[in-house]
Amino acid sequence: MTLFGWFERRINPYPQSEQGLPPEGLLAFCWHYSRDAAPWLLAMAVLTALISIGEVMLFGFLGSIVDWLAAADPDDFLAREGSRLAWMAALVLIGLPLAIFFDSLIVHQTLLGNYAMATRWRMHRQLLRQSLTFFSDEFAGRVATRVMQTSLSMREAVMKVLDVLVYVGVYFIAMVVMVGSSDLRLALPMLVWLAVYLALIFYFVPKLSRISEAQADARSAMTGRIVDSYTNIATVKLFSHARREENYAREGMDAFLSTVHRQMRKVTMFETLVYLNNSLLVFLVSALAIGFWLNGAVSVGAIAIAIGLALRLNGMSQWIMWEVSSLFENIGIVQDGMTMLSQPQEVVDLEGAGALRPARGEIRFDHVRFHYGKAHGVIEDLSLTVQPGEKVGLVGRSGAGKTTLTNLLLRFYNLEGGRILVDGHDVAELTQESLRAAIGVVTQDTSLLHRSVRENIAYGRPEADEAEIIEAARKAKALDFIAGLADPAGRTGFDAHVGERGVKLSGGQRQRIAIARVFLKDAPILVLDEATSALDSEVEAAIQENLFDLMAGKTVIAIAHRLSTIAQMDRLVVLDQGRIVETGTHTDLIAAGGLYSELWARQSGGFINDSQAAAAAR
Repeated sequence: MTLFGWFERRINPYPQSEQGLPPEGLLAFCWHYSRDAAPWLLAMAVLTALISIGEVMLFGFLGSIVDWLAAADPDDFLAREGSRLAWMAALVLIGLPLAIFFDSLIVHQTLLGNYAMATRWRMHRQLLRQSLTFFSDEFAGRVATRVMQTSLSMREAVMKVLDVLVYVGVYFIAMVVMVGSSDLRLALPMLVWLAVYLALIFYFVPKLSRISEAQADARSAMTGRIVDSYTNIATVKLFSHARREENYAREGMDAFLSTVHRQMRKVTMFETLVYLNNSLLVFLVSALAIGFWLNGAVSVGAIAIAIGLALRLNGMSQWIMWEVSSLFENIGIVQDGMTMLSQPQEVVDLEGAGALRPARGEIRFDHVRFHYGKAHGVIEDLSLTVQPGEKVGLVGRSGAGKTTLTNLLLRFYNLEGGRILVDGHDVAELTQESLRAAIGVVTQDTSLLHRSVRENIAYGRPEADEAEIIEAARKAKALDFIAGLADPAGRTGFDAHVGERGVKLSGGQRQRIAIARVFLKDAPILVLDEATSALDSEVEAAIQENLFDLMAGKTVIAIAHRLSTIAQMDRLVVLDQGRIVETGTHTDLIAAGGLYSELWARQSGGFINDSQAAAAAR
């Protein structure tokens, strides 16, 4: 077991070194993820070559034995041939088993598990650092499927090249040399067979590869459609669209199935022609060998070697065909995965980016411009300074740019113009982790991890102890409902799992868990984007006092359509079409009779009626 363990530890399945963006070329892409495994891949290839030579030598021994027995006197046979028989026995009983044993250790203990896991780990780490835009353009299921498929297919492709193709290549060369040493003419049918076989491979395999690439994409799309239905199952049921989702999934399945049918047609033709080529090889080698023996040109042992190897090729060719087809299928899947994994990260830390020290909380938007890549709109030449400890409310109709402004502060996107500074540091020159560590955020669309309540709250500060987690839940008015939680696995309270995206909790419960998480994080800058929108009035009133406790001593940017929740801010900033149109206290803005006053006047139950406000503004 110690030996197995030693080989299992040769490759670190979770490498921590940063390798950057993978290159786009197939070979360079595979090398990017295979560097750590390279010495063991080479060792596997060397052992594979030795095994193939050893197996061909066995056929040579077989031919020699036939010749020895045909001409030998049994009385002195062992005396004359004993040493060569002993070498043959050593090869059969010691040499080949040892080579197979160490080759199997490298393949099964070192490579199959760790190589794929290290690749999957690097891909996952890289994708976690992709921008929000990347994930908004992709199905989550599609991304996960591609990571899983690409890592496994790359391992299979690399190992097939260095294992199967090395074995076959060395085996064939050794075979031709051995048969040709008896009579060069016996090797000619094998060379002709190889030419035809390669022609078939070069004709069919690229076609199969292209189909496989389309199939991998269709499989990812099919999986993405199915996962999308499951992820949004509440919406599906709410609108009674189970049949519509069936059709939506079926379209993806039909697209995938069409690629399977195209692939199988090619495979049938490929397999039939390969078998015909094999049959011709066995016939020609047998006929030539018998003819040469009749003329005294070759020995019976040479016939045994030639026909034996021809039959061996006949058996191997089917295996080789499927291995080569599988190789190119895996290459197609890798190429499909490359299109996603090689996409550059839109938001990256600059080389030498500094870490934000414990922040005082000053925020300055300096002539900020951002259009989501469009020609105009969203944020236009916006300048705003928020002093340390100041509480600022952002107000405006939907689409005015409020949430975009906070996303830019968090550096989810790169600015198209201007700067954002935190304590005088340009956020573009800070590491993203240190910047976001200094900002606590509660959003309207709260998404929880499919983990326990405890883990979700502790996400704000993983090193927090149990008492701190419970205190954060108490401040968020979440203790009562947490105590009553239970999941199908029998876990209760803080140990209960909340389901994917927190689906087992109500909107208000999810929001309170998110608020508890930010209480625990206790960051110097606080962003509240509709933080209490999912709460009923009674719970909101109970939490409001604690939220103001949380705000104490912090710089706060709060967004709310329910203006009563931010009327007590130190200053309100009114946005319209990406520009600041008003700023001041609630009282000042009401007295000014501008857009804020209109929005306040048209609220019903404290909620902005966007259509009425828009109509009034025209």
